[in-house]
Amino acid sequence: MGFFTDSYDLFCISLVTKLLGRIYYTVPGSPKPGSLPPNVAAAVNGVALCGTLAGQLFFGYLGDKLGRKCVYGITLMLMVGCSICSGLSFGSTPNSVMATLCFFRFWLGFGIGGDYPLSATIMAEYSNKKTRGAFIAAVFAMQGFGILAGGMVAIVVSTIFNALYPSQPYSVNPTGSIPAQADYVWRIILMFGALPAALTYYWRRQMPETPRYTALVAKDGAKACEDMSKVLNVEIKEQSTVVQSKAKSFGLFSKEFMRRHGLHLLGTASCWFLLDIAYYSQNLFQKDIFSAVGWLPSAKSMSALGELYKIARAQTLIALCGTVPGYWATVFLIDRIGRFYIQLMGFFFMTCFMFVLGFGYHHWTMPANNIGFIVIYGLTFFFANFGPNSTTFVVPAEIFPARFRSTCHGISAAFGKAGAIIGAFGFLYASQNQDKAKADAGFPAGIGMKNSLLVLAVINAIGLFFTFLVPESKGKSLEEMSRENEEQVGDLENPVVTGCDFFFEEGRKDSDVVS
Repeated sequence: MGFFTDSYDLFCISLVTKLLGRIYYTVPGSPKPGSLPPNVAAAVNGVALCGTLAGQLFFGYLGDKLGRKCVYGITLMLMVGCSICSGLSFGSTPNSVMATLCFFRFWLGFGIGGDYPLSATIMAEYSNKKTRGAFIAAVFAMQGFGILAGGMVAIVVSTIFNALYPSQPYSVNPTGSIPAQADYVWRIILMFGALPAALTYYWRRQMPETPRYTALVAKDGAKACEDMSKVLNVEIKEQSTVVQSKAKSFGLFSKEFMRRHGLHLLGTASCWFLLDIAYYSQNLFQKDIFSAVGWLPSAKSMSALGELYKIARAQTLIALCGTVPGYWATVFLIDRIGRFYIQLMGFFFMTCFMFVLGFGYHHWTMPANNIGFIVIYGLTFFFANFGPNSTTFVVPAEIFPARFRSTCHGISAAFGKAGAIIGAFGFLYASQNQDKAKADAGFPAGIGMKNSLLVLAVINAIGLFFTFLVPESKGKSLEEMSRENEEQVGDLENPVVTGCDFFFEEGRKDSDVVS
């Protein structure tokens, strides 16, 4: 449920930004409903991503230093508190309301950031090599249900309020198109994210520390076997073995680390960075793309709640037909096809579909061709999730040594969020019409939607080539991928190989994995 909450909180903001613009920035007598000023829109959309980047680095580091379990509950408490506070953002002026909202969404993102390295690392270290990819991917696949839930919550809330407080389109009655009660709608949608996070807290606190961390980092083999016995409800006896050292232990970013894992870290970080530029540009600004191609009516022909309903309906349809199936295709096939080929295929098809949409943009904007646009656009989401959006999350949890695993995953994820920030801020400005008179109020002229889609296609193509830096981890143990068995220093006081290793490396049953 952690990633369900993460994606709900990150992406629900894209549903309500147009509503926020109408409520707080509509100018009386204007022919068009209000919209968020450029700097406010960029901050509202991107500030949570900035917090997520910081949280990935901070909690990733703490996960290796203090243990996975120790900091796992802290992230949830931050998410619960800041989700509630985001919905309680008040102020005497529109800008002060937005500033308060941005403050709490930054810290919400900070908590979400911790979930990335910790969730992936915990699942990787609890899984056996035969089904590890599917279980890590299944954790991440909950993101699809979170996106879907965001749209459904917005549909339900907007429908209820629209029934209770009917309103007319802006072109008919500008004042009456924004009922006073609409201010509750966006707050309810944002606060809903606290519910699944709160329900998850108890079970997170009951989880034992991962046996791999306990055995390989904390050097307590007896405790590792004791925890595994509780988890699997079977008796596991410690079998201490002294391993002769083949290589001295090394530190993060040391010459030895860079020799063994430098290109791997470059590959995981760069692929995630490039993927998120394209993925978050598409996800956060779906409503703008839908409006540009004519799938959504003009803003002035709808009421505030009517516009929210139609935006949520469109995003829910894309999530249901493209996003969610893509995630679960990865879950079912990742341990058969492998991470490398899924990522390569995903980047390839994302590149192709983006080029098709970009080069044929004027064709797709014609009303008769809107359905074709939506189908191809949905396929880009399918292959993003049955592709690099899933594999960039899975692989960093598998290929680095246990003592650096959470940190390296956090670094890779932070590069991804740096790309997401570029996508969130850059696409907002770049996609504006090349004619400043036709750009959104307050925005400078951009390169246009067509050229923006072509830029995203090129970015996906670059990601395809960086994929060749990422090793295939299908069917290999974590110790084999990280080469930890080459660096373990055995001694009588701290034996580093225990009887628990047999379970992880050989995998007695595919079902013997803790979720």
